[in-house]
Amino acid sequence: MRFTGTDSYVATEDLMVAVNAAITLERPLLVKGEPGTGKTVLAIEVARALNRPLLAWHIKSTTKAQQGLYEYDAVSRLRDSQLGEARVHDISNYIVRGKLWEAFEAPEPPVLLIDEIDKADIEFPNDLLLELDRMEFHVYETRQTIKAHKRPVVIITSNNEKELPDAFLRRCFFHYIRFPDKETMERIVDVHYPGLKQDLLREALALFYDLREVPGLKKKPSTSELLDWIRLLMVEDVDPETLRAKDARTLIPPLCGALLKNEQDVHLLERLAFLARRNGR
Repeated sequence: MRFTGTDSYVATEDLMVAVNAAITLERPLLVKGEPGTGKTVLAIEVARALNRPLLAWHIKSTTKAQQGLYEYDAVSRLRDSQLGEARVHDISNYIVRGKLWEAFEAPEPPVLLIDEIDKADIEFPNDLLLELDRMEFHVYETRQTIKAHKRPVVIITSNNEKELPDAFLRRCFFHYIRFPDKETMERIVDVHYPGLKQDLLREALALFYDLREVPGLKKKPSTSELLDWIRLLMVEDVDPETLRAKDARTLIPPLCGALLKNEQDVHLLERLAFLARRNGR
């Protein structure tokens, strides 16, 4: 059981090594990287490659670790009690299972995605230490212990927005997804748009990478944004000559709303283009 990428996901050699090492060690794989580099899609493709079900727990700023285990719906039980419902006498009717519970009791060990863990508060990772270590937890209301018969493959993603606790990091196998180089990016684009004209691909990638190097950009365009942009270039049948320039400072990309996501970056390029024209470049 080894991950070697899929026909729809280009995995670099070091990424494949990291996934397989985490599976061998039976430790969570912590994947960091800037947004849009395919961290979430990785879990989907690992599940597909290993022919396992995927359970995804998408973390928000208000998410608590307990929600991943279970929640006791006391409000519904109180309401049923007032209505005289017979089910009120069985407390298990009011236990709502979380994603970890589902993963632990799944007939076949799934791939469990804990997505964007850095969105939660700093105590969130620490609150899951014991459960991820032992793959079990106790349900106090029903006095039962939920234990995984076989460990799921756990993939945890982070956009690196905040530091994670050392105690949590010690329990993970870590991998940082570097932004793809041009050669890897060409393979990624080819997977999504196999019929793309080579001259359009060449000019689009040259402009895209020049744009990422412009000093002062608040948000660099990501892989997913490049794919959206290329799709628009194909639909609009943009001439590759339109994209050809010395560098991104002399040209605001056509359909730039797919690449630039805030007004500061748009204004920055407009100012650079104006200065370049005034200087006669």
